[in-house]
Amino acid sequence: MSAVAPTVRAMNGFTGFEDVWAARLGGLRNVVRQHVIATQLGEHLGSARTALDVGCGQGTQAIALARRGLAVTGIDPAPDLLDRLRADAREQNVQVRALQGDLAGLAEVIGGERFDLVCAHGLLMYLDEAYAGLEALAARATPGGLVSFTVRNGDALAYRPGIRGEFGAALAAFESVDYRNELGVDAHAHRRADVEKWCSATGLDIVGWYGVRVLTDGVTSSAAPDDVDLPACLAAEVEAGRRDPYRALGSMLHFVARAAR
Repeated sequence: MSAVAPTVRAMNGFTGFEDVWAARLGGLRNVVRQHVIATQLGEHLGSARTALDVGCGQGTQAIALARRGLAVTGIDPAPDLLDRLRADAREQNVQVRALQGDLAGLAEVIGGERFDLVCAHGLLMYLDEAYAGLEALAARATPGGLVSFTVRNGDALAYRPGIRGEFGAALAAFESVDYRNELGVDAHAHRRADVEKWCSATGLDIVGWYGVRVLTDGVTSSAAPDDVDLPACLAAEVEAGRRDPYRALGSMLHFVARAAR
């Protein structure tokens, strides 16, 4: 399969919101998200030795993978976030190859390299052509390699405003797959049935799917980890993310899929 340059609306569209994102990294919403994704992915790593993280941002997941012993390449268009990644990696005494670029320009940054694990945990919701984006990610996986990615859950867009008591917004969300996220960025949600079709068409076999931020999605951006019993919160979120019916209500859906051998 050859790499495809998808229509990228917002690895560029995210530009200008990096400072807002960075300011919220220590908030409860992000702490839950990062912990849950790392835990879910960790169940599938197996013998993976190399990883590519596209749209890696500040590198939370890239650094976590490097701490597990993988040789990690992180790619992001935002130089300030990449600088933070490099500084945090040095502080934690791990190595991550941090490169500036985006999904559409992968060939310019890493040539024809392929990886045992390809990650995109905050990307597809910002692409106008998410299927093309997934196809480009899959093209970077080694035969039998893994592709780990998230989408905003298009089957449950009304859940967050509903549990916040914003019922007008909840009613509107029932009929939409477009939304404005907590950072103020316009983005797209995707339904699980559609993602399953994309994976099948791309030659990816889904080996696991999960909900991300099920029980805490109603908290505001100002909520802090110290506001809750964090160990219990994280443990409950991990369980909700893997169990029916709860996982289907996650703010995001996390898919782990295997490329054809």
